[in-house]
Amino acid sequence: MQGLYMKKALFVATVGGFAAKFEMEDIRCLQEYGCEVHYAANFQENVYNVGREELERQDVHLHNIAIQKKPWQISGNKRALHQLINIIRKEQINVIHCHTPMGGVLARLAALFCGRRVYVVYTAHGFHFYKGAPAINWLIYYPAERLLAHVTDCLITINHEDAARARRFSLRRNGKSVRIPGVGLDRERFYPMPNMREELKRKLEIPADAFHIAMIGELNKNKNQIVVLDALKELKDCTIYCSIWGRGDSKAFLQEKIREYGLASRVRLRGYCENPEIMLQSADCFIFPSLREGLGMAALEAMACGIPVIAADNRGSREYMKAGINGFVCHAGSVTDYVKAIRQMKESAALRQRMSEAARKETESYDIKIVKSIMQSVYRDALEEKRA
Repeated sequence: MQGLYMKKALFVATVGGFAAKFEMEDIRCLQEYGCEVHYAANFQENVYNVGREELERQDVHLHNIAIQKKPWQISGNKRALHQLINIIRKEQINVIHCHTPMGGVLARLAALFCGRRVYVVYTAHGFHFYKGAPAINWLIYYPAERLLAHVTDCLITINHEDAARARRFSLRRNGKSVRIPGVGLDRERFYPMPNMREELKRKLEIPADAFHIAMIGELNKNKNQIVVLDALKELKDCTIYCSIWGRGDSKAFLQEKIREYGLASRVRLRGYCENPEIMLQSADCFIFPSLREGLGMAALEAMACGIPVIAADNRGSREYMKAGINGFVCHAGSVTDYVKAIRQMKESAALRQRMSEAARKETESYDIKIVKSIMQSVYRDALEEKRA
């Protein structure tokens, strides 16, 4: 692309695998515009089975920083701030695209204090303040976001609730807010493969005639896997099997509950899911019980594979869930809701087929090609901005 002023871009996130998992299309987009791409994160923290190797293959320059997830982990985050300032100065970074709460905070502070004008893009993958959020979230995250908006040139959101709130923030002069439909869904990768179901069930040691529930996500309190275990305990149905893919702090807790509830023969924690587009094909339904989601790509990936979804009612799932049409919607903490939804889904193959078709159709507006087009425009504006 001719006439572009800026040539170096820096991605910032908290955990090392974030960019390789969610941002490869954006990285390629900037490289197509002639940018040298850098990525700063804590590579010791990685909840995804992707990381340095994939990024290095893509010619991304990596910077390990001491960034921590929690705002009160002051020592590590203070060090990370100084590291980011040094990276921006040394590499003469022109564009920063930051992600995750602490990545967004520290990267924007670094842009403010680095002594040079840097164009700042921040993608909020779900504000921690939202309708119904705990008061502490509003006290900590809302003031920080309003303040940091003043050093943000482009604020990207992924759902309508956050987009409405972002439009009320005062951004940097000539700044703008943009909503995208998530990080983009590769519908050429995630699609129905019904011929694989029988073989996959056999590999997973699930009886061919069993009803198989799939769950994919980090094992933590927010992802709320416990409500599904509570529902399975109450159902007492030995023909229902459940596979939970992911890793995280709740692993030991969930293992203990599976044992305590007598579900060990039917519920398995299967670790990180390397190939979700394949494993999803084994499922009769997908359950997504998160307390909070900015959008919920795991649910959309399941829907793209034609798997009907049972989801918790949150601002993310409200973007695509149509109760009774492409799945069921439950109150996040209601075991009774999940029991009812699982039972209805299991009892009617015809219902599952109708929901499968509707689920696949619903994902069309989340296609990665749509997101790529929007991000090309965002980066074009950033790279063509005139300097004083």
